[in-house]
Amino acid sequence: MTKIWAHRGASSQAPENTLAAFELAVRQRADGLELDVQRTADDVLVVTHDEDCRRVTGEHGLIARLAFADLRRKNFAAFRPEASPQKIPTLAEVFDLIRPTGLTINIELKNSSNPYPGMERQVLDLVQAHGMQDRIQISSFNHESLKIAGQLIRERGLTIPCGALYSGKLAEPWAYAVRSGFQAIHPDARNLKIAGLTERCHESGIAVNVWTIDQPDQISLALRLGVDALITNVPDQALRIREQIAVPGVKP
Repeated sequence: MTKIWAHRGASSQAPENTLAAFELAVRQRADGLELDVQRTADDVLVVTHDEDCRRVTGEHGLIARLAFADLRRKNFAAFRPEASPQKIPTLAEVFDLIRPTGLTINIELKNSSNPYPGMERQVLDLVQAHGMQDRIQISSFNHESLKIAGQLIRERGLTIPCGALYSGKLAEPWAYAVRSGFQAIHPDARNLKIAGLTERCHESGIAVNVWTIDQPDQISLALRLGVDALITNVPDQALRIREQIAVPGVKP
């Protein structure tokens, strides 16, 4: 069955990448979370999407150049005036929130613009310290970083899947993933139109986790194609459509 992962939490109804969004996704019974990890100037792993926090806080500030204490004073829900103020969460805090649940966490390493040297090891150290190694997947647009993560995972005897994020076209992504030592691809929604993509990946032992799908017709298509995970801002809606598809004779 296709898993429903809440993109930055239940971000259509709560401020993205905040504990409020992740708590709502848990209440909505999503199968997992997708979140973005960056690192502060004093080496704290934090959960936020943009390299500059201006869009969500209304104040300029590069995550990599600010101390955690400085970021913690900002309201990371300022872009949603109707929402209660939210602090930037650490990755450790998200682990503490999610550990009692059965949810998977897909960690996207946001290290394409800023490479954050050593981030792969630091993330894995934290994953193991919190006993989350069986509940994690790692993805990134930075495929060289993903290869480093994969090597570290193998050295530690872990089985954490690594998934290559990409937008647009990638020639024979199933073969690329196998060559690169990845266990999954994370294509954008446009790739659902490529005939046989899911089948070819599954034949090669590669999972397909597609992002970011919010429209009911696209959600339905992804579910019927049998992708492994569907990353969405509307997990509650995706869960309803999945339930409807599972009932014979009911059209979502």
